[in-house]
Amino acid sequence: MKLIYIIDILGTFAFAISGALVALDKKFDIFGVIIIAFVTAVGGGMLRDVLINAHPINWIADLNYLYVILTAVIFTFLFKSKIAHLSKTMFMFDTIGISVFTLLGLKKGLFFDLHPIIALIMGMISAVFGGVLRDVLTNKIPLIFEKEIYASACLAGGIIYLILNYFNVNENTKFVISAAVIVLIRAISVRFHLELPKIQSDLFTKSKK
Repeated sequence: MKLIYIIDILGTFAFAISGALVALDKKFDIFGVIIIAFVTAVGGGMLRDVLINAHPINWIADLNYLYVILTAVIFTFLFKSKIAHLSKTMFMFDTIGISVFTLLGLKKGLFFDLHPIIALIMGMISAVFGGVLRDVLTNKIPLIFEKEIYASACLAGGIIYLILNYFNVNENTKFVISAAVIVLIRAISVRFHLELPKIQSDLFTKSKK
């Protein structure tokens, strides 16, 4: 089993747990928890595949994703009170997961002969839109629109991958470097509470004295 596939599965597991936790906090029943966990874990990849007309859809082609999601839901039900103490571990899986999802989505876009910019967007969709769908379905403002450098880290890593790809760098090398950029930016932004600037005023807004 390839290392990237293993990391992909771990990222899926972490995403599914994050979705299940949100659903449990919202007092959803077991069906609702499974749905939210599913959407969080594979929603981004599914949306990407629909947009680029890639068939079969990622989780339909590989049932291991469904097994991982169900395992994550059961794990969350059994150990919810303990998962809070695993926040650093879950953050690590989540961060590594978005880096892998971004690059796998980007590579899939390039494989389908999409323009590099469009392929980059597909990579970002793969990484972040599961969380967006989770937040929308649970009536929350999506995290990537409100705070934390999340999608921007995916964008930066994807750009690095495209640059390295242009210079024909070895596949494993460019994948590792690009993923490391995403992980590093995400970790630094969380560690130092960095956020993208918010638009507070324009040229015609009068400053208060």
